[in-house]
Parts: sequence; C-alpha cells; structure tokens
Amino acid sequence: MAAAFAEGSSSAGSITESHFVDDFVSGFLRDCRTCRTVEGECSIADRYGELLTEHILPADAVVFAAPIYWYGLPAQMKCVIDRLVCYTSHAHKGADDVVRALAGKRYVLLLSSEESSHGMSVGIIQQISDFCRYTHGLLVAVVTGVGNRRGEVSRDPSDPLAQAQRVGRDLFRLRATDFRIDTPRSGTVWPTGEPA
Repeated sequence: MAAAFAEGSSSAGSITESHFVDDFVSGFLRDCRTCRTVEGECSIADRYGELLTEHILPADAVVFAAPIYWYGLPAQMKCVIDRLVCYTSHAHKGADDVVRALAGKRYVLLLSSEESSHGMSVGIIQQISDFCRYTHGLLVAVVTGVGNRRGEVSRDPSDPLAQAQRVGRDLFRLRATDFRIDTPRSGTVWPTGEPA
C-alpha cells in the first residue's frame, strides 16, 4: 500500500520518500529526566533524531504505513510518536522549532491486517487522530487492507492498493474537518466538485 500511495503521489508531481522505521529507531522512550544529555539532547543512540529532523519535520505530509500487531501499531511505529517527547519538551533547546514544524502537516494511515473486523483499527485511528489534533495536523485519510500473508493485500476485494494510490494522488486536495461546537462554518463543508 505504501508503494501504491507513493506511485499516486508521484503522479501528482509530489516528491515522495519512503523510509523503514527499523532503519532509524532501535531505542524506546525512557525517562527524559535521567536520559537527556547536559546539553538537553536525547541520548538514545540510534537515528531517530535524523528521521525526525531530516525527514518528518521538513515534510508537508507524513504517511504511517504499518501492519496491525495485536490490535495496535507496531512498537517501532508507536515509538516514532512517543519519542517526540524528547524533542518537544522545554528542556530540548529546539523544542519550539519542532512544535512549529509539526503544525499543519497532513497525515495518512495505511494499515494491513489478517482480519476484516472493522474494530481492528479503531484504537489506532483514534490514537493517530488525537495525535494529529494535539500537534495541529490533519488526518486526511485511512486505508485498510486485509491479507493472510505478505503481499495478499493486493487480493483484498475492497482494492486498498487503488485506494492508497488515489489518496497519494489527491493528498493535498483531500478535505479534513474537525469541527468544534463554536467553529464558524457555512452550510457546506467543501465547495462542490472538490474531493471529499
């Protein structure tokens, strides 16, 4: 699904990078009060800082593509979010820049599993949705695919590969709404003729 998304994104003229979290993250979040260096930096010796500062923060959109493990995100993917604590805490010298760079991003969630139960992804979607709201980002699309083994998602009758490709193509035209009771708005959510 990630490859299909990238294909759709490239067809729309967007520059797309794909990265495996395992190549960057090997340490999990610890107690920053005891782990942080004297200079205020994260002391976990892996490439998370590179992933964050060179790839995530400069991006206009971030896609989380992952299998569902035990009804949740894989630990390394969850760790990408958890470790933001190190970089958004006031003890980190660049925290304000990180917080500013996170705001306004568009997020997409691509999930695969061996079960078709709609409840499989509810907790993950809620977590990413709350993360987006907290960081002033927008969760603009969720695509789920079902397959019994690696590669079988392509046989899912709901055609998640085509869905992911369409999301990639339309990423910056997709509308995402998150109204509050006092949000000023007109009688229509988006102008006629635009993608939902």
